[in-house]
Amino acid sequence: MNLFFSSFLNPYSMPRIPLCSKQGMVATSQPTATQAGISILNQGGNAIDAAIAMAASLTVVEPTSNGIGGDAFALVWTKGKLFGLNSSGPSPKSISLQAVLDRGFTEMPLHGWESVTVPGIPFAWSTLAERFGNLPLTETLKPAIKWAKEGYAIPPTLANLWQKEYVKFSQSLTSPQYIHWFETFAKNGRAPKTGEIWNSIDHAKTLQSIAETHAKSFYEGELADRIDEFSKLYNGFLRKEDLATYKPEWVEPISINYRGYDIWEIPPNGQGISALMALNILKEFDLSNRGEAEFYHRMIESIKFSMTDGNTYVTDPQNMQVPIDILLSDRYAKIRSSLITSTASDPYHGDPMHGGTVYLATADSKGNMVSYIQSNYMGFGSGLVVPGTGIALQDRGSNFSLDPQHINCLAPSKRTFHTIIPGFISQNNTPIGPFGVMGGFNQPQGHVQVVTNSIDCHLNPQAALDAPRWRWVKDKTVLVEPHFPLHLAQELEKMGHKISISFDYSMFGRGQAIWRDPETGVLIGGTESRTDGVVAVL
Repeated sequence: MNLFFSSFLNPYSMPRIPLCSKQGMVATSQPTATQAGISILNQGGNAIDAAIAMAASLTVVEPTSNGIGGDAFALVWTKGKLFGLNSSGPSPKSISLQAVLDRGFTEMPLHGWESVTVPGIPFAWSTLAERFGNLPLTETLKPAIKWAKEGYAIPPTLANLWQKEYVKFSQSLTSPQYIHWFETFAKNGRAPKTGEIWNSIDHAKTLQSIAETHAKSFYEGELADRIDEFSKLYNGFLRKEDLATYKPEWVEPISINYRGYDIWEIPPNGQGISALMALNILKEFDLSNRGEAEFYHRMIESIKFSMTDGNTYVTDPQNMQVPIDILLSDRYAKIRSSLITSTASDPYHGDPMHGGTVYLATADSKGNMVSYIQSNYMGFGSGLVVPGTGIALQDRGSNFSLDPQHINCLAPSKRTFHTIIPGFISQNNTPIGPFGVMGGFNQPQGHVQVVTNSIDCHLNPQAALDAPRWRWVKDKTVLVEPHFPLHLAQELEKMGHKISISFDYSMFGRGQAIWRDPETGVLIGGTESRTDGVVAVL
């Protein structure tokens, strides 16, 4: 039996039993979105069609984390090969470092038009459908349109996140350009509560238009015109020309071999390379001692070094100055691993040249598998909703630097350093399956923890996701979940780490995973216990 199936219990939490299937499986953070994926598989759609249906549904049933106006990445296993799609949009052509500085900003704002980049999500759906789908968008977007029209009952975790965003926006988004967010997402002068029905007719009409035009209305037609008009009204930088000239990019996924398994990520401008760099460092150590503090210490230290390198060197690939193969080289991994001692360190980047996100996973009976992620970035994004459309625009541009010497400095038509990353595992050119952990800059840390829990600790996908998580914040500060073993936290403190317990589970990400046993073909899936998610099978 494959190692991913060897342990069905998690020693540090209440055991949750993973689901198994031979025919097909889908997993998302929202039950209604999961239901959409299964319905599409039942209609003859494949894993790609199911992924599109769930992604579109998530813009409706989890708007606190993503929307039509965000970006997307995907890893697709089909036809015996892994394909990568980068559907992240660039900054507007008219924006510049000086233009933002002239508006009085000393750093990129989280909200407003300065943070808005070209949305890539609608084009991701149409591109995936055109190349690999069995069904048209008019079929795969039907469930999302239905939820947007008829409404759905708000689940507990979503209600909590929505309330937090509402309180924050009520205090900070007071200018007229933000009124459409409140009209859309706070219709009764507040966030919807658990069990209440929420719908958006405008959102439904927009999804219908995207489906019928294969996303052309968003980039060239009526929806593009509305975005352009809204931007001009408030002196924004985004224009219809930016939308009309945008296209997603098919990319070659990047990987490292970790203890006999190939771990795959999307190449920069995403931060997936940080997860691979951390795993490359960890290859130098024995991680069989999961019950000891040293196990966590080594992972925390590897994350510090890899994420610091990622923040230093990763940006739009056209602007990167350090080649990917050098960052992922065994030589550089050995250099970085040699810096890990028995005590906590302050992170610093090396010299390699010298020496509010949703994630979903799908699988079908034909062998197709999809690892897909999309986001508006910080919760609801920029706070800007295009009037009459339900389109919440992302604030991905807030990741740009206003330091002219920084590799990720703001420039026209440039893609910023991106946090959202889908993951995938294979072995000997055979797919094991998709996995992902959403949550901003926590994502590489979540990927590393799921991979090590699975490969080093022999946990099945559900147990690997349920295991207590930690999150490196900065310097020597590390957050742990309340159920993280106290004796291990105390030992990490003795090693020099500054450990804090966080009761905010959203700080530790929310993941999904589906593995396929290469011997039997049986699928085994796990979903996040920290949110409202569910796995469904055919």
